Amino acid sequence: KKIIDHLLEDGEKSGVERFVVVSNHKFISLFREWAEGKDNVMVLDDGSVDNEHRIGAVKDIEFAIEKAGINDDTLILAGDNVLDFSLSSFIEYGKAKGTSCIMRHRESDKARLRKTGVVTIDQSDLVLSMEEKPKEPKSEWAVPPFYYYVKEDLPLIKEGIENGCGTDAPGSFVSYLAERRPVHAFLMPGKRFAVGSIEGYEKIRKEYKGIEKR
Repeated sequence: KKIIDHLLEDGEKSGVERFVVVSNHKFISLFREWAEGKDNVMVLDDGSVDNEHRIGAVKDIEFAIEKAGINDDTLILAGDNVLDFSLSSFIEYGKAKGTSCIMRHRESDKARLRKTGVVTIDQSDLVLSMEEKPKEPKSEWAVPPFYYYVKEDLPLIKEGIENGCGTDAPGSFVSYLAERRPVHAFLMPGKRFAVGSIEGYEKIRKEYKGIEKR
């Protein structure tokens, strides 16, 4: 089963009504073939052909919102992640808080923290600061690429881009948003496995068991 199908099926079970998948131009035909017969899936081509000319994750989110006419609470996911937990608890957390939300997990390795988003929070999970790939991490709370944005915050994505918000890493917008609106950080209830290479994929296949029994 394809990784994206695991995410799609869990999203459906968690109450997500429709899905928008953004691909670069190089692989768009594969995603369109995959989406055939899936009435609740829209596939968009952002036009980029290689890493040097990519538009960046934040602009991809803006692109999807505009092209798909999104005006509702929205779940943003990096599509190259295998999860051993359901996203339903994250969605329920976001609904209960009534704010945009991110996930967090404990990471003690400073080298890894320097390669990801790092967040500081208060006792109520409210985000105090968020920084992408910091040289000196302010906490051990790492932020994976899963975000829940309430519809009222969606216009700030375009505003953030126009005001110089970083556009490559999706967490750059969280930094901008958290300075203007309340954002809460949900404790990730399990593990995620990011597939960044063929070697990484093979490693996950050997280490990870039981996703079908989730």
